[in-house]
Amino acid sequence: MDRHIRSVDDVLRLLDGMFGQEADRWTTGAADWWDEFYTDRSKPVPFFADKPDENLVSYLDRGLVTGGRALDLGCGPGRNALYLAERGFEVDAVDLSPSAMAWAGERARKAGVTVNFRCGDAFRLAGTELAGPYDLIYDSGCFHHLPPHRRISYLSLLDRSLAPDGHFALACFVAGGMGSELSDAEFYGSARLHGGLAYTPESLRRIFSDLTEIELRRMQDEPTDSPWFGESFLWTALFRRQSVL
Repeated sequence: MDRHIRSVDDVLRLLDGMFGQEADRWTTGAADWWDEFYTDRSKPVPFFADKPDENLVSYLDRGLVTGGRALDLGCGPGRNALYLAERGFEVDAVDLSPSAMAWAGERARKAGVTVNFRCGDAFRLAGTELAGPYDLIYDSGCFHHLPPHRRISYLSLLDRSLAPDGHFALACFVAGGMGSELSDAEFYGSARLHGGLAYTPESLRRIFSDLTEIELRRMQDEPTDSPWFGESFLWTALFRRQSVL
């Protein structure tokens, strides 16, 4: 008989275990899974392209987001982190995969920019190696790979790490496009993430209701020869944290 739960962290780890091997996609043990994913750099994966998200470019070009310190969550090969560094941000970037980090480092050296890459679990590194506050926290494709209970950890990270008047932006699966539309409860019955979770605008607004919405729209499709990345099966959202008076 195992009676070990005495904290929220214990409950979260218990729920992680319900997903078996799929838990490897968001926990520290994910290195092997994601390393295999990133090993073949020639795979026709759209976000392997070395170009930033079109919405991120738009935020900066329109002055919705300005310089400062930035954190790129689930940065992969570093395409958005490098862009932010080129635009004058001091950038921390984190991913679970050592292979992705090696690839991102190569790109940074080639581009002649400095990014503080960290390999590991962002939830565990927040407040230590990833020391906020950050003026911008950016997430392109990490959030929709989290199981429902890990939104608690995610919101806690934002609460600890986002500066007053700082911005949080993300790109995630659109309901009716990519990703599963099972309810939160149904995920625990199936014990699978089904490739990721799809969201509606209403669900994103509810989850991030402690922040002020600036913009929420579909990502624009970008042609192959565009300097920007864009796929319309993704939502893009920009929120701001109100300063405390």
